[in-house]
Amino acid sequence: MRTLKGPSIFLAQFIGEDAPFNTLDGLAGWAAGLGFKAIQLPTGNPAIFDLTLAASSQTYCDDIQGILAGHGVCISELSTHLQGQLIAVHPAYDLAFDGFAPPALRGNPAGRYSWAVSELKNAAQASQRLGLTAHATFSGSLAWPYFYPWPPRNAIMLDEAFAELALRWRPILDAFDEAGVDLCYELHPGEDLHDGVTFERFLAGVDNHPRCHILFDPSHLHLQQMDYLAFIDHYHSRIRAFHVKDAEYRLSGRSGVYGGYQSWQDRAGRFRSPGDGQIDFSAIFSKLAQYDFPGWATLEWECCLKDGETGAREGAAFITQHIIPVADRAFDDFAVTADGLQHARRMLGLERE
Repeated sequence: MRTLKGPSIFLAQFIGEDAPFNTLDGLAGWAAGLGFKAIQLPTGNPAIFDLTLAASSQTYCDDIQGILAGHGVCISELSTHLQGQLIAVHPAYDLAFDGFAPPALRGNPAGRYSWAVSELKNAAQASQRLGLTAHATFSGSLAWPYFYPWPPRNAIMLDEAFAELALRWRPILDAFDEAGVDLCYELHPGEDLHDGVTFERFLAGVDNHPRCHILFDPSHLHLQQMDYLAFIDHYHSRIRAFHVKDAEYRLSGRSGVYGGYQSWQDRAGRFRSPGDGQIDFSAIFSKLAQYDFPGWATLEWECCLKDGETGAREGAAFITQHIIPVADRAFDDFAVTADGLQHARRMLGLERE
């Protein structure tokens, strides 16, 4: 077993126009001041982190690490959630996701897709230069508009959707394999990979690719009414990243898991700051320690009620308190007497004449 690394914090929800949230140096100092040891770094804002330059320049990567080291933090993972979304966009969502691309490529689905592929491959190279072992992203979606079987489930269409998704991601996964980095899909409603079954289907489509892994976020599983602890038992060998994000599902007579098109505050299922929801993090941290999880515990703050900076400050302490320093020996080692085959046979009454 190994002790989880942490706490880390995903910076996507905190980057802004005002100091200290408008520079990497400022963000790093802010995170360190709250007790974080690492940052999960979004790659969609070149003013914070230039992904294209990082993919080609070891000097730039060394400079970035120097800035962070000055505050006593490092990078846990890079993130391409927005770029990953653009790998597969159903036409129904074309305008909704068009803003994730650079202005020059908006209204150009083919150009937007090519750019997204380039971004993911750059992320593989940048991760390698930074000495990282995991990367966080979304899968994108072609089949999501049809997640509920009405009209009735179209098996041929779904087969085609997952075959195309695998086809698009395979060369990207190969690029991550060449870089020695695990590509971790955050299983998330709205993505074709949103639960264990869809992940398995995709994994089979990419021939059980050695770099195809999971970013485990229990909040998204809880709001789908899944057993997120049993999920770890099923998929622990593929979990390589971990978001600490809480959620609650309040049974309602008016709406359910689909949300009723309501604001987050009014939904039956909603995100909360760690410790304010229903997720059993003590059990999660225990299972991840048991299964030798090799990565970071990363706060992703998304709460419909609590202020973000409060959630971040409390989240650092919450993660620190939940990380289990694993034992280097069994608690009953003191009572061990003897071992070996001969001794075992004698204990069983099987001693040879």
